[in-house]
Amino acid sequence: MRYRSSLLIALLFSPFLFAQAAPEAGSTAEKDKSLVWTFTPDPDLPNVLIIGDSISIGYTLQVRERLQGKANVFRPMGRNGTRRENCNGTIYGLEHIDRWLAVQEWDVIHFNWGLHDLKHVKTAGSNDKSNDPNDPTQATLEEYTENMKVLVAKLRATGARLIFATTTPITPGTLNPLRTPEAPVRYNAAALEIMKANEIRVNDLHAYCEPHLKAWQKPRNCHFHPAGSDALAKQVAAVIAEELTALKAAD
Repeated sequence: MRYRSSLLIALLFSPFLFAQAAPEAGSTAEKDKSLVWTFTPDPDLPNVLIIGDSISIGYTLQVRERLQGKANVFRPMGRNGTRRENCNGTIYGLEHIDRWLAVQEWDVIHFNWGLHDLKHVKTAGSNDKSNDPNDPTQATLEEYTENMKVLVAKLRATGARLIFATTTPITPGTLNPLRTPEAPVRYNAAALEIMKANEIRVNDLHAYCEPHLKAWQKPRNCHFHPAGSDALAKQVAAVIAEELTALKAAD
């Protein structure tokens, strides 16, 4: 019995066991190096820009396919122009937004920040992941709010039709880094006040996903199964298509 108890304790505290149980880092599409992100845009079609983190990386290519023949669908591609870029949080967004917007003129911009802002990090403003609830978030709610105001002003200056996507839900127990289920609710509420003040359309992906999290989202993770990313793509493409129709009607 003593041997069995010792073995049980050893297994429970085994680093290998914890490694196996740790949530997966990164979205499926973000890690898939076989995906082709470059394309040849049609100069006769309107240009759509999708700004977002790995959740949007998971649905961008499907949105592009759904809107084929209706719009050129882009996302930030990094300085070399061949690899998709994770737009991270608002701190990173402020550093790079001018570069992303300068690529060309945009007709519709679908954007989100929040998932990185609300994650816990070892040092405020960094990407050093932390699972400690006593460690700071990358951006406080107040910092996120002020950063979003600046970013929205830059987006509005493009003259494009804007769509803000709410930050998608977090399942309980999400680690590496720690994200809590309550955080998206608070950060979304702050963002929605800004969107209301600027009369910007909202694509409420948080509410859209909530009834389907068990089927769509990975356990103890912020990322989605392929079925979830496909569902998000369907919703994002539909909302963008409506804005494209409104844009055409206004010409």
